Amino acid sequence: MAESQYYWYDVSFERVIANLQDEELKAALRKASQVFAENRDHVLKKLPYLASYRKKAQEAKAWAREHREELLKQLKESIESLGGYFYFAKTKQEALKIIGDIVGSNKKVIKSKSMTTEELDLNEYLERLNNIVIETDLGERIIQLRKERPSHNVVPAVHLSKERIAELFSSHMGEHLPADATALTRAARKMLRKDFMEADVGISGANAIAAETGTIFIVTNEGNARFVTNAPPVHIVVAGIEKIVRTVEDGFAISMVLPPYGTGQMVTSYISLITGPSRTADIELTTVLGVHGPLELHVVIVDNGRSAMANDPVLYEAFYCIRCGSCYNSCPVYQNVGAAFGHRYFAAIGAIWTYYTAGPEEAAKIAYQCLQCGLCTQVCPMELHQSEMVKNLRGKLVQQGYIPPPIKQLVETAEETGSIFGKRES
Repeated sequence: MAESQYYWYDVSFERVIANLQDEELKAALRKASQVFAENRDHVLKKLPYLASYRKKAQEAKAWAREHREELLKQLKESIESLGGYFYFAKTKQEALKIIGDIVGSNKKVIKSKSMTTEELDLNEYLERLNNIVIETDLGERIIQLRKERPSHNVVPAVHLSKERIAELFSSHMGEHLPADATALTRAARKMLRKDFMEADVGISGANAIAAETGTIFIVTNEGNARFVTNAPPVHIVVAGIEKIVRTVEDGFAISMVLPPYGTGQMVTSYISLITGPSRTADIELTTVLGVHGPLELHVVIVDNGRSAMANDPVLYEAFYCIRCGSCYNSCPVYQNVGAAFGHRYFAAIGAIWTYYTAGPEEAAKIAYQCLQCGLCTQVCPMELHQSEMVKNLRGKLVQQGYIPPPIKQLVETAEETGSIFGKRES
C-alpha cells in the first residue's frame, strides 16, 4: 500500500465527525427513519399475504444467481426479438463506453432514479461528452442542483430540510418560493416539464427484468419515469445483472415487496412494465416501431464486480438485495451520520456492494462503522445476514492491509505485552 496507507481511514473519520456535528442533518435523518419505519410496520399489518411474495422474491433471486449465464442469454434473445438492442458490460469502463456511444454528444438527456448509474458516475461521463444531463426524480434533481450525491437509495435528499430546498429552488428559478412541500413540488413540475418534451434520450434503471419476455419493471411514485421512458425517441435501460429474474411473475413479486419495505406503501403509484420499443400493426398488420413511445430501446446490463460477489461463499447473499432501503431506517449508525456510512451504496449492505463495485479502499471506509447490532437483518424482506457478511468482509480487508489505526495499535500492544492495556507499572 502507499505511504499514506491510512488516508482511507482519515477521510472516513472526518466525514463521520462532520456529520455527527450537523444537528440539522441528524434531525432530518431521524425523522425520516422514524416515519418510514412507522409506515412500514403499519402497512405490514395490513398485508398478511406479503409473506408469500417475500418467499417468491427470495426464491426468484436465488434461482437467478445460480442461472446467471442462462438468463443473460435468454434476456439478450428476448430483447433483440422485440426490436431492442442488448449490451453486456463486464466493467464500469465498458458500461460508460457503451452508453456514451449510444448517446453521443450535444444531446439533452433526462434520467429517472438509478443507483447503478450513480455507481458508474454516468452523469459526469455524459457531461464530459458535452451532453446536458437532467435528473427528473424530485430528490435526485435537488441533489443534482446542489452538486451532491444521494444519501439514500429511495429518498436521495432525505437529509435536507424544506427550508434548504426552498432556498435552492428560489435561486435556481429566480423567484421566491416558500418552504412548503406542495409549492416546491409544483415548482419542480413546472421546471421539468419542458425538459421532458425536449429530451433526445431517456435513461432509466430497472427494479427487475424478466428474461423470459424481456419485460422491464420500473416502480415509482412521481410519474417521472413514464416521461423518461416514453417521451424521448431513445430509451436506455441501465441495470445490474442482479436485476434479472426468470419470469414476469418473479418481477411482480419483487415489485410488490419493494413498496411496503421501501416507503411504507401498500403499492406505489406506478408499476411500469416495458416490453420492447413502442409499436403498431394497425396498417395492413405491418409492425412498425416507434409510435408514441421510443423508436429505440437499448438495454445495458452491468456486471462490475457482481459476478465475483455472487460467487463468494459468504457474501453472495448481498446479490439478493432489492434496494428497498428498509435497513437504513433501522440502522443507528445511518440515523446519525447518513451518507458518511456509505459510498454509492449505504450502511452494512452498502459495504459489501462497495467492496465489489468500487474496491477495498472505499469499502474499508464503510465496513468498520457497522455496529454488528443485527437490526438490519430483522427488517430485511430478503432476510439477508448483513452483520455476518460485514464480519467476513472485515476479514478480507484485514488481509489486504485495511486495518483502522486504533485497532492496529491495540493488536500490536496486545502482541507485545499480552494485554490491550499494555504493561502495568509495578
